[in-house]
Amino acid sequence: MIILGIDPGTVVTGYGIIEFDGNQLHYRDSGVLPLGAYKSLPLKLKEIYDSIVKLILLHQPEEFSIETAFYGKNVQSALKIGYARGVALLAAANNKLKPGEYSPREIKKAVVGNGNASKEQVKFMVAKLLSIKTEGMKFDETDALAAAICHAFNMNSHSSKSTSWKNFVKNNPQRVIE
Repeated sequence: MIILGIDPGTVVTGYGIIEFDGNQLHYRDSGVLPLGAYKSLPLKLKEIYDSIVKLILLHQPEEFSIETAFYGKNVQSALKIGYARGVALLAAANNKLKPGEYSPREIKKAVVGNGNASKEQVKFMVAKLLSIKTEGMKFDETDALAAAICHAFNMNSHSSKSTSWKNFVKNNPQRVIE
């Protein structure tokens, strides 16, 4: 199963595409959409939408994962991220992809095991889980890959009906990193 993960933003939007066969994670593609060249918000949003549609057509994902909006101290930033999320969700919906939406804390917990993990820790675990080198990757890119990984783990845990961490580890030994 191919999963497209999105880390939305109006300055940079990250994307990550993985393949998940129920047992193994495989890296397919990732990158960032640099939006600084676009002066107006509507043009940035159009670029996000058009680029995600192109990614969907190119990679044919069956699943879509996106980070939810995070409210910090700046309301304007939260609103702009909401706009970026909206066009990303529209691109997914127009291509018949049902989104999985996860908070930053949920993604960090799924990938690192700690909901308060740093971006560096997320990047490190993305590299380990996907067996890739993440040097030179922006955090937006590794965060998008983490969103896709979180979705894969979430789908798998629902399908295997694990009721505890002990059962999850027993049923998924390949996911334990020592």
